[in-house]
Amino acid sequence: MRSGRGTDELFQDFLDLWGRLRSDSLDAGTVVVVEGERDRRSLRRLGLAGPVVLVHHGDSLATTAHRLARLNRRVIVLTDWDSEGGHLAHRLKEFLEAEPLELDLDYRRRLARILRGELVHVEGLHGWARRLAEKCGAPLDHFLVSGGEA
Repeated sequence: MRSGRGTDELFQDFLDLWGRLRSDSLDAGTVVVVEGERDRRSLRRLGLAGPVVLVHHGDSLATTAHRLARLNRRVIVLTDWDSEGGHLAHRLKEFLEAEPLELDLDYRRRLARILRGELVHVEGLHGWARRLAEKCGAPLDHFLVSGGEA
């Protein structure tokens, strides 16, 4: 853990943001987009119950973007925080920004700030959060069930 904010504060920032994402993902017409199945599994293990779509699902990016725009009002992009994930987020933005929907890249940016380079793949998010929860003195499930009160 880098110096600066303490583990408890960092974890609380994550829980606050994660709670908002969990809630937003349940809004009708909202979908979270990730790169692969392991990413989706990680989000599910963290309690994300709303629709999660894989961007690498065999279709071209243009076809995926068109399908997302046709079926949803809000697309939350949660690609990895590496160069490939950044490129993919940028390309999705190019395809979707002309569509009549809300494109949300804010969760991706805010999670990157919280992670501070300690994690670059969405698939590792559950393990990262579990380790942080243990440093804060309780299992991750305790914090996720209790609504994020650390």
